[in-house]
Amino acid sequence: MPPGGSTRADGWWPWLFVLPTVIGVLTFYIWPIVKTGYLSFTETGPFGGATWAGTENYAELVSDEHVWLAVGNTVVYTAIVLLGIPIALGLASLVNRPGLRCARLFRVLFFMPYIAMPTAIALVWRIIYNGDFGILNWFLGLFGIDGPYWTSTPGFAIVAVGVVGLWSSLGFGLIIFSAGLQGISTEYYEAAQLDGATRWIQFRKITVPLLTPSIFFVTVISVINGFQLFDLLYAIMGNANPATARSQSLVYIFYNQAFIQQNQGYAAAIAMLILVVIGVVTWFQFRLQRRWVNYV
Repeated sequence: MPPGGSTRADGWWPWLFVLPTVIGVLTFYIWPIVKTGYLSFTETGPFGGATWAGTENYAELVSDEHVWLAVGNTVVYTAIVLLGIPIALGLASLVNRPGLRCARLFRVLFFMPYIAMPTAIALVWRIIYNGDFGILNWFLGLFGIDGPYWTSTPGFAIVAVGVVGLWSSLGFGLIIFSAGLQGISTEYYEAAQLDGATRWIQFRKITVPLLTPSIFFVTVISVINGFQLFDLLYAIMGNANPATARSQSLVYIFYNQAFIQQNQGYAAAIAMLILVVIGVVTWFQFRLQRRWVNYV
């Protein structure tokens, strides 16, 4: 008998405690993926029923220019959101300066847009972006600049939505980076000051390297959220917008095919494309993090 009087054979008791989690994962994660994968090889009618279609949906997916345009729009939106990471890092460094008053209030104010409903955010920014009486065009008019119809002009629309996504995600990055900054010992900065290092050198040589795990985490979450763009785009653009056809995201096309066109087989193929793209990008991020993330 092993030391302590216990045996390695614990029977079925451990499985009893793990079983609810296993059932939840199989029911809400694994089974939907399997079901969607099956539907992607079928053709469904508007009243239900599925017939086997083989790889026809994927062949159509490869040749569909709207899908590839949506891929480009999704990548543009995600890239714009990622620009908020250095901004959030700079804001976190300012908010966490020693002796700053109302630091908690600043964190709450920056975090509020992240927890707000996307529809509420969209309503506010639709007013800001309005081409006739919007605040943004009014401000540009003070300098003699005639602003465009931001959300109704192809090319500007997805960038405008990306700016909203960047703004609303700053609070998440700020909170994560603030927690990371509080875990950095002040001894590093004191030693750097004795060596004559400026604040910028301390930020570049101490703060950023020690925050790379937090930066990596925020980057992964931001990319995943970026490729799942739908609600914010839908609330800002709407269906009657002339720029919607050129500003759709992958999830937006999935929604249109699944619930408007009732083409569930093709929509399932788009869903599998989204799953594969997110999986591959996340895998590359984890592979590359070995080269730049420093775990102390």
